[in-house]
Amino acid sequence: MPSLTEWKVPPANQPRPGDYGFDLDRTLSSVVGLHSIIAPDAFSAETLGTERAGNGVLIDDGLVLTIGYLITEAESVWLHRGDGRVVEGHALGFDFESGFGLVQALGNLDLDPLPLGSSAATQIGDPVVVGGAGGRTRSVASQIAAKQEFAGYWEYLLDEAIFTHPAHPNWGGTGLISNRGELLGIGSLQLERERAGKPEHVNMMVPIDLLKPVLDDLRKFGRVNKPSRPWLGMFSTEIDNRIVVVGIASKGPAARAELKTGDVILAVNGDKITSQTDFYRKLWSLGPAGVDVPLTVYHEGVTFDVTLTSTDRARFLKAPQLH
Repeated sequence: MPSLTEWKVPPANQPRPGDYGFDLDRTLSSVVGLHSIIAPDAFSAETLGTERAGNGVLIDDGLVLTIGYLITEAESVWLHRGDGRVVEGHALGFDFESGFGLVQALGNLDLDPLPLGSSAATQIGDPVVVGGAGGRTRSVASQIAAKQEFAGYWEYLLDEAIFTHPAHPNWGGTGLISNRGELLGIGSLQLERERAGKPEHVNMMVPIDLLKPVLDDLRKFGRVNKPSRPWLGMFSTEIDNRIVVVGIASKGPAARAELKTGDVILAVNGDKITSQTDFYRKLWSLGPAGVDVPLTVYHEGVTFDVTLTSTDRARFLKAPQLH
């Protein structure tokens, strides 16, 4: 993992202690660096790599909240304090619906956990800090730029994601911190949007309110204790009100059905779809993982119907192991 001293947020974007009604440095010390190693034969290794680095936030005694893709199928996890001390961690759990991941520190981090705030109570324009591991010089004074639906190409949907600007350059697992020093969300992505005719970068944050109903399950079972959504193993995007396949997960349902990159998904179970959110909601409404999913597909001038047998995405992943 790169040294925390190798990069810094531009000084103009760094948070200043006098601007907040809490101990900024103490709060930011609860954000730790995270470094995970994944086996080369892991299902996610091809798309996410075998070495991943980002951030996490201490939310309880030894319990670190991060974004799940950093620890999916991790063989080993290391937590880096801002002062350089390193503690081994265990990938405890992952929630596919929200995208949150949990890590249990296997040693004493000797840090104060951040209290959880209310992401629903936030408003556009609210000042926030996007906290990265290493304190103020690796954090961004930001504000909430938008709260809106977000659909990801990997069969992922948030009803109301939080978007912040300016963007944090090392966004994965960053802590979205309110002006009261409470955790409002976890950094997932950096996206580009048009504003006043110019492109600008924003961070997409997973709202903390999505954690509260599932936290106990993640701690006890490593996943949410309810039937999984059906998964097709299909990467898609929305282009001109059409759902276009841009990738296929190897050995997944879409691959077994011989769907191809460039295929257009016209309908689910006979219902026409024109947006990615519509696609996911109709797919998930059919039933839990294992349900048959009838699709109408357009491929190089030919329209045809095909039925995919969905599955639980977790079946393809290596389970976390405590060594």
